[in-house]
Amino acid sequence: MRNSEGEVMPTLAGSVADAGADGAAGRSRIRLEHVELLIFDCDGVLIDSESIASLAISEALREFGVEMTPEDAHACFTGGSAADTRAYCRDRLGITELDAFDAVYTRRLYSGFQTLQEIAGIADLLGDLDCALCVASNSSLYRLTRSLGRLGIWQAFGGHVFSADMVAQPKPAPDLHLLCATELGADPARCVVIDDSSHGVEAALAAGMVPIGFVEPNDPRPNRPDALRRHGARFVAAGSDELRACLREADAWLGERQRQRG
Repeated sequence: MRNSEGEVMPTLAGSVADAGADGAAGRSRIRLEHVELLIFDCDGVLIDSESIASLAISEALREFGVEMTPEDAHACFTGGSAADTRAYCRDRLGITELDAFDAVYTRRLYSGFQTLQEIAGIADLLGDLDCALCVASNSSLYRLTRSLGRLGIWQAFGGHVFSADMVAQPKPAPDLHLLCATELGADPARCVVIDDSSHGVEAALAAGMVPIGFVEPNDPRPNRPDALRRHGARFVAAGSDELRACLREADAWLGERQRQRG
């Protein structure tokens, strides 16, 4: 698979079982009978990158004469696509040299990725799953290979990493999630999406999928569980341990819905 700049992305062929085989002792497998595909957002769900991105954009904005704290940048830009960020900077912040701004932001962002870590507990969770997995992110594929691709959990997805680069419209449009279902041969009605943003939750609903809102325990935004529920999250998990329980609840809910429909 190649990114938008024609570079080959790392398609490591590891399986979920391979990724978690050594660490599965003492934990129960997460067996999902009714879910055909789990779709994970990346930033803030798999990797602890959003604080890095928020600091990078705050510092880049300062270079262009705009003061915005990392906390405000987190609230303003998290979950959006690169095009969303450019449009906001142009239309709301008055930045006209968008390519120059992108260059400054990207340099700071990728420098910050040198300290990137996985979300606590997510590697163990991925290793304990027994169903098909993929990533669906509004980030570019180039960025994904240089963030998620730095970490061992990349292998858990067997190369099934999908970016907004690949579709006409990013989240909150359903295009990206529907692409995932098509590529992996899954019924959208039996797909579960884990996302920390309202855009991702809305995209899941628009695709006819079951959204689980995810709240990273250190997320600085107030009242995130309520916000995600307002946007349509059927379940909300605060951290990886709660996500285990939510996945089982979502699977049971899908099973009950199937029984009711006959």
